[in-house]
Amino acid sequence: MATTASLFSLPPLRLGHRRLLSPASGSDSRFQTLAAKKAAASTDAGPGGGNGLLSVLDRKLTDEEEYRRARAQVQRKGVEAEGYGVEGISVGGHETCVTVPSLNVAFDIGRGPLFAVRQDNLFITHAHLDHIGGLPMYIATRGLYNLKPPTVFVPPCIKDDVEEMLQIHRRMSRIDLEVELVALDLGETYEIRNDLVARPFQTHHTVPSQGYVIYSVRRKLKKQYAHLKGSQIVKLKESGSEVTDTILYPEVAFTGDTTSDFILDPRNADALRAKVLITEATFLDDQVDVDHAREHGHMHLSEIMEHSQWFRNETIILTHFSNRYSLEDIRQAVNRLQPKLLSKIVALTEGFKSEYS
Repeated sequence: MATTASLFSLPPLRLGHRRLLSPASGSDSRFQTLAAKKAAASTDAGPGGGNGLLSVLDRKLTDEEEYRRARAQVQRKGVEAEGYGVEGISVGGHETCVTVPSLNVAFDIGRGPLFAVRQDNLFITHAHLDHIGGLPMYIATRGLYNLKPPTVFVPPCIKDDVEEMLQIHRRMSRIDLEVELVALDLGETYEIRNDLVARPFQTHHTVPSQGYVIYSVRRKLKKQYAHLKGSQIVKLKESGSEVTDTILYPEVAFTGDTTSDFILDPRNADALRAKVLITEATFLDDQVDVDHAREHGHMHLSEIMEHSQWFRNETIILTHFSNRYSLEDIRQAVNRLQPKLLSKIVALTEGFKSEYS
């Protein structure tokens, strides 16, 4: 399919990377987690454990409120964002799989969860096992359910290795593992259906990686024909003239694992203008600084704040939090974001435990 130009192509941005200094230590740090605060409070309280009856009651009320919030988080499955239902699980280093059922797509497949099986199109961002380890099981389960072979998109540099991996599983399991494996490179466009296309974009991880933007396709009458009557336009079409422009609207973008460098790349403008951006925030607090996050190919929540002016998305779904964090840690860290940014942030917390469960 011929590549079409996106409506949302920004002019080149003159940006320089500003590395955020490690947040200063101290009990008033804006990125301190609940666990760290509790440890500090316990130390400050001393053997008496508090400052009287009112303090004890206050702590009990706070704990009860935290418990109610935690139960609500545990019972919540998936999120709604800009008309899209998004379901998934993403725990840093363990597994990532996010689906958008109305688009019939899944992103990454760390362990092959059942909620992903009925999505016909799977986009793999990179070859770490917590993002691709469930691929054979995903394909096999679709076969078990008599579903058509899926279309799996991978970065071109790993296609041969993925095919070899599947061949090994075919030999060991003596099953077909039918799949259409597509190497989708930067700059290429793939038609998922006649009103939906996908394009990869550059991300920055410790191994070759790429994100994906899913676009809706709309056709608009060319300006030079706007004054014509319907019958005249029909005649033009019958003569073979192209009377419409094809316009792509970025709907959903998924980064997978990446440093914040993807934000500063002007070629990634559509990812930052998609209605829904699904990205990572592996580290949340002062116990892990920005340099450590970047060294391991990830983002720190403070970098989301630092670069907030570049996000034109309606909703940003944060994923891939480190397993060191609880539901309360995640919620409290996110709630410390600036109000304008916080209003568009949703945390995907499936798979995380509450301190009150």
